[in-house]
Amino acid sequence: MGRLSRRPSVLVTGGFGQLGRELVDQLRGRGYPVIAGDSSHLDVTSRDLVAEAVEVARPDVIIHSAAWTAVDACELDPDRAYSVNAMGTRHVAEAARRVGAHVCYVSTDYVFDGTGRRPYTEWDATNPLSVYGRSKLGGEAELEPRWTVVRTSWLFGRHGTNFVRSILSAAQRGAPLRVVDDQHGCPTSAAHLAATTVELALGRHPGIHHVTNRGATTWYGLARAVLAAAGMDAERVEPISTAEMDPPRPAPRPAYSVLDNAALRLAGIPLLPDWHEPVEELVKDLSA
Repeated sequence: MGRLSRRPSVLVTGGFGQLGRELVDQLRGRGYPVIAGDSSHLDVTSRDLVAEAVEVARPDVIIHSAAWTAVDACELDPDRAYSVNAMGTRHVAEAARRVGAHVCYVSTDYVFDGTGRRPYTEWDATNPLSVYGRSKLGGEAELEPRWTVVRTSWLFGRHGTNFVRSILSAAQRGAPLRVVDDQHGCPTSAAHLAATTVELALGRHPGIHHVTNRGATTWYGLARAVLAAAGMDAERVEPISTAEMDPPRPAPRPAYSVLDNAALRLAGIPLLPDWHEPVEELVKDLSA
């Protein structure tokens, strides 16, 4: 059976991560053959292991979601950050070329410096402030123009550690809630992101796409929304500035990294719903 006469097979790197698990669920739910790899099965820092895995699997599409996303840890260990996020992407790209696979790479709002005051489009100049942002931008540079880049921000979901789960847990324990109110971004559901990423990857849409839930807020605003969704007193959340964080964080954050989903909009691809909707759904599930 020819390659074009069957459903394309998909390899998901980072397949056991917060986004990776949602990607695998989306693909399997749609009946696509999928191979999920994580750092214990597919270490992207090893050129030989990546080449072997891709040669054996021979996927039609690779969704490359594996990354080291611990922003402050990246700042303290730049070599590891670049090894995973930039060189790891180089290895995936090289292996993909050998088997003719289309690559979809998941990137971040941290490629911007956050000094602007309007949402960033896909065509705005990048200027990352942190090692994490620079290493992820390095990964973007390893890709071919015909491949797909999905930039997203402030991810939350059912799996892994994320801000929504952490704030809800802290509130339930009665812990103090001091949250920064001078960083602006777009909270994004991992499940919603996965659905659109699958569409872009399987459709082989070239170039950069910003994919976030609609609407912008601060971490303080998001924390208040989490408590409100849980039926708790949102007034418990105390706003602070980034400079007041104790202890201070090693990595600089972009103060304004709101992403305009312009490429989706201009291509007529449905935009994700407002971020309040998936936050309320997740809090309800976690509180059940």
